[in-house]
Amino acid sequence: MIVVIVVIAVVVLIGLGLVVSYNRFVSQRNQVRSSFANIDTELKRRYDLIPNLVETVKGYAAHEREVFEEVARTRSAAAATSGQSPAAQAAAEGPFVQALGRLFAVAENYPELKANQNFLELQRELENTEDRIQASRRFYNANVQDYNRRVQSFPSVLIARSFGFKEEEFFEILDAQRAVVAEAPRVDFSGTGSAPPPQQPEGPAGTGAPSS
Repeated sequence: MIVVIVVIAVVVLIGLGLVVSYNRFVSQRNQVRSSFANIDTELKRRYDLIPNLVETVKGYAAHEREVFEEVARTRSAAAATSGQSPAAQAAAEGPFVQALGRLFAVAENYPELKANQNFLELQRELENTEDRIQASRRFYNANVQDYNRRVQSFPSVLIARSFGFKEEEFFEILDAQRAVVAEAPRVDFSGTGSAPPPQQPEGPAGTGAPSS
């Protein structure tokens, strides 16, 4: 009789452990998806700022047609990946932000443009959006790291395999594009000619968890 009770107790404990582990997987997976939705929201906010920014620059540098076309093309390509995987969105983000870097470089050649209030306001909004993207990316990648660690670790890997919990993708940008992404928010549009204030060394492509 005692043996039966012990066996039942062990089975119950194992069952409870499985339930707790499963529920934790569900909670973590939902948190990963929710945190990526925050990145997607901020990316869309940035896409919405770009047309007005381009039109403002056009008013002073209309002959820079190639740059404007590149920004428009890469923006459309990046926006089209909304709802796709983190890897797909990150791959499209690199060329887009590189194009923005060239747009900023064009603006540096026009003092009148750098003094334009509409342009300055758009630049501030863009910088604020970049800050939110960075914060959202760090939070997302940290959640992915924690979730993937459980997917790979024993004994939780047994639950993951049994119920189809798979590793999630990090939001990463290629090394070749990282420098441009990091430099973009630091361009000085104040018209003062002074050096931009020091910021965190990590650019929008950085993450607070794994290396991007």
